[in-house]
Amino acid sequence: MRNLNYIAIEGPIGVGKTSLAKLLSKRLSAKLILEKFEDNPFLSEFYDDPARFAFQTQLFFLLQRYQQQQDIRQVDMFHNLLISDYMFIKDRLFASLNLDDKEMNLYDSIATMMERNVINPDLIIYLQADTSTLMKNIDKRARDFENNISYDYINALNEIYTEYFFRYNDTPLVIINTNNIDFVNNADDLDQVIEYISQPVSGTKFFNPSASI
Repeated sequence: MRNLNYIAIEGPIGVGKTSLAKLLSKRLSAKLILEKFEDNPFLSEFYDDPARFAFQTQLFFLLQRYQQQQDIRQVDMFHNLLISDYMFIKDRLFASLNLDDKEMNLYDSIATMMERNVINPDLIIYLQADTSTLMKNIDKRARDFENNISYDYINALNEIYTEYFFRYNDTPLVIINTNNIDFVNNADDLDQVIEYISQPVSGTKFFNPSASI
């Protein structure tokens, strides 16, 4: 893709970030950086008891993602397109939902220092979906540690993402409504997405595709 070296895909739990990142990396012969959520030893306990395990869960993710960001700095992005299924700021979005005031103050002091050494993507792809669609996707993939995720939690997270990207202007941004497409199982839908993001992007662009028949 012309003038693009680093693409990050974002959105709430269950929207299809990792699936799209894998598909794009294959189609575009890009290096793939995936969030390693399964390595977090506190995650399943967090969903069982959020108040008790939120800070440990959040701090593990912050440190893990920071290490990955340092690895990204070693990639020659002028010769290799890089695609990630998250952006570093996502951790702060989750923290704002999961941590109390004292925990958030401590988290914020650590995250602020780390953010100075993070490379901004050339393009953000923000995947949107209704909360009901997210819950269906979460149920369909049937991950054990997600069994106790509530509709209210996903809805609150969805609202935080919507508010954040409504105000976002740090880098070019493509917002894709995924309610009516299935880029995983429908090649035409994936082609639509690739064609759209291949166009030059300045500021924010909205893509609201219709489902293929």
